[in-house]
Amino acid sequence: MTTLELHRQDLLPGAHLIGAEWRAAADGRELAVSDPATGKVFASVPDGNAADARAAVDAAAAAFPAWRATPAKQRAAILKRWNDLLLAHQEDLGRLISREQGKPLAEGRGEVAYAASYVEWFGEEATRANGDIIPAPVTGRRMLALKEPVGVVATITPWNFPAAMIARKIAPALAAGCTVVCKPAEDTPLTSLALVRLAQEAGVPAGVINIVTASRERTPEVVDVWLADSRVRKISFTGSTAVGKHLARHSADTLKKLSLELGGNAPFIVFDDADLDAAIDGVMAAKFRNGGQTCVSPNRIYVQEKVYDAFVARLGARVAALKVGPASDPASQIGPMINARAIAKIDQHVRDAIARGAHVITGGQRLQGPGYASDNYYAPTVLANVTDAMQCSCEETFGPVAPVTRFTSEEEVIAAANGTPFGLAAYFYSTDVRRIHRVTDALESGIVGVNEGALAAEAAPFGGVKESGYGREGSVHGLDDYLHTKYVCQGQL
Repeated sequence: MTTLELHRQDLLPGAHLIGAEWRAAADGRELAVSDPATGKVFASVPDGNAADARAAVDAAAAAFPAWRATPAKQRAAILKRWNDLLLAHQEDLGRLISREQGKPLAEGRGEVAYAASYVEWFGEEATRANGDIIPAPVTGRRMLALKEPVGVVATITPWNFPAAMIARKIAPALAAGCTVVCKPAEDTPLTSLALVRLAQEAGVPAGVINIVTASRERTPEVVDVWLADSRVRKISFTGSTAVGKHLARHSADTLKKLSLELGGNAPFIVFDDADLDAAIDGVMAAKFRNGGQTCVSPNRIYVQEKVYDAFVARLGARVAALKVGPASDPASQIGPMINARAIAKIDQHVRDAIARGAHVITGGQRLQGPGYASDNYYAPTVLANVTDAMQCSCEETFGPVAPVTRFTSEEEVIAAANGTPFGLAAYFYSTDVRRIHRVTDALESGIVGVNEGALAAEAAPFGGVKESGYGREGSVHGLDDYLHTKYVCQGQL
């Protein structure tokens, strides 16, 4: 077994950062943090309220004029130092991610590298927020388009990638010259606090990053302060579509800029001309990473009838061999789910599918008893004979369940893939070049993986269409979402 204790205990500040001060909640209330592998509390953080949220905005607004005036090269240097510190503390941060989120330690370490890649990327992009000189239509005039930071940004991050999501939001904000108030997920606040501690060490000035932790019950109180405050000019949120719609509605009064990366229901299509071995590898990478708890995880697997039986048999064998256990066991490939609510939803989806005629190829039950120190484990599962009427096809399962549906024609599967309000990610496997172009164009999705199951990269735009949200993270487009364009027209030259 591997210890998940940290070498640097000061990476667990157990406090908000507001301005230059690490502090307790305004009323002293605390939020317990549990290890999903054991169900036991191992740390606590402040349970913030409206007073903490207002103090964070006050600090961010006060810091904004000096930070926006800081030369881009200096902001870039700070971000690059932050990147270096993340990589230097990869082991501690990986252990912390695995301890509070549950993912295997190899994935925890990998997430730290992934988070650092965004910090490095936007450190480089900070000096490239270029404007334009526009050819004037008349003599004696100069026309410019300048890029400026939007102002104070409120970021609200999810629990499934507690390092990567905070880096993907805060790094472009800082690169653009914005200041930040942040509310991390209540299940995984410790990683976010550790990243902010290292940002402070890297030289981020006081008030440029402010972080307020809060329980599920108190999160609306914190966020509503930011929604109502006209000094907060942008909201960046990753989470459910229902919450995203709430944020959009309540941002309308102050017309905030929004980046919303919301729910998904990703199709994974395997055509009969696909390389089946590659398709199986793609499903394993996309579906079972982080135990299926990813927004781009394939939720509906469609396989053409000619290769359906062979695909299901091979996938079942691969999934049955997965090792489930805590992150402290180096052999673990699937960790615990994040909490009891997650387990209940997964089990409900599987029970519903079985009741409606699905066939369990492997898995299909909770894992309890010796070797499982909590009730948060679920067996990696493959379901065959799944239909679009089942809950697992209509709702995002967010767990290690691979439901496989048979299809006949390209037209049929495109209609099924697009027959959802969501459009975050989609995948398909085919060796027919003409089909590749047709299907890519036809899929209603912000991200498409063609013969590839691992999609995300810091240089690529990440985001969805339809009810999966709008705005992009990563890439040059991700920096633009934190900038305004100011048109300047100078005459009498």
